[in-house]
Amino acid sequence: MSELRRSVTVIGLGPMGRAMVRAFLKDGVEVTVWNRSPGKADDMVELGARKVDTVAEALDANEVIILSLTHYAAMYDVLGPAADHLRGKVIANLSSDSPEKAREGAAWVRERGAEFLSGGVMSAGNNIEHPASYIFYSGPREVFDAHAELLRPLSPQEYLGADDGLAQVFYQGLLTIFHPWLLAFDQATAMIARSGHDIAQFVPFAVRSNAAFPYFMEQFSVENQNGGWADVAGLKMMDAGAQHIIDASEEVGVDATLSHTAQAFWRKAVAASADAGTAVSTYELMSAVPADA
Repeated sequence: MSELRRSVTVIGLGPMGRAMVRAFLKDGVEVTVWNRSPGKADDMVELGARKVDTVAEALDANEVIILSLTHYAAMYDVLGPAADHLRGKVIANLSSDSPEKAREGAAWVRERGAEFLSGGVMSAGNNIEHPASYIFYSGPREVFDAHAELLRPLSPQEYLGADDGLAQVFYQGLLTIFHPWLLAFDQATAMIARSGHDIAQFVPFAVRSNAAFPYFMEQFSVENQNGGWADVAGLKMMDAGAQHIIDASEEVGVDATLSHTAQAFWRKAVAASADAGTAVSTYELMSAVPADA
């Protein structure tokens, strides 16, 4: 592999960007770094990275540029003043944002003469070396194939397709599952603690029950490909179950907003089923948002 293929620029040195720099350096890749707050680069320099003072220098240093920023708007703020240095570069934006904003960002980069890949980093926190960590990529297949080996130190790769927004579709889809899970875990453990019991005693059972989640995902994915799971008796049971969770939480002073939201969906599905004269799934309700909403 040529020296050019073994060197990269990382722009954005938050926790994830710093983890990426460490991964590249560990694999022997030469890394140039830039961050809006230059002090964040100092410990990366101590590890062997090269720090530059301007975005233009960061772009000029290497063919492949990794962006690890808060959102796509930051890409325009950072790269805009040095846009005349983009021609001939490959921008791999591994920042989080909506699929449409990723597509718009890809167009903006290509209009300025550079290639583009979108990425979504699925990691255990900032631990990109964790066995469960991987990165979604989307964009032109030939661009991904040309640079996949250079990007390999970051995490295992999952190339999804040519649609620039596809990596963010899957990434945001998984975060859609993760965010309520995280809040639900907080609610559950708060309920345990406020009930006067030990969270540590509870957690092994939570981990054990989690082993059934793949089963439910596989079963409901089949249902959702066919309109979603809908059974009026089952929907009413879920409504009642949500009420039991609400009661258990609120009896000990724990906020049950998340469970009230879940219950509202079950009740909406029960009401829609009564109006339609046939069972209506929560999946169908969520999928039927008007285009102008």
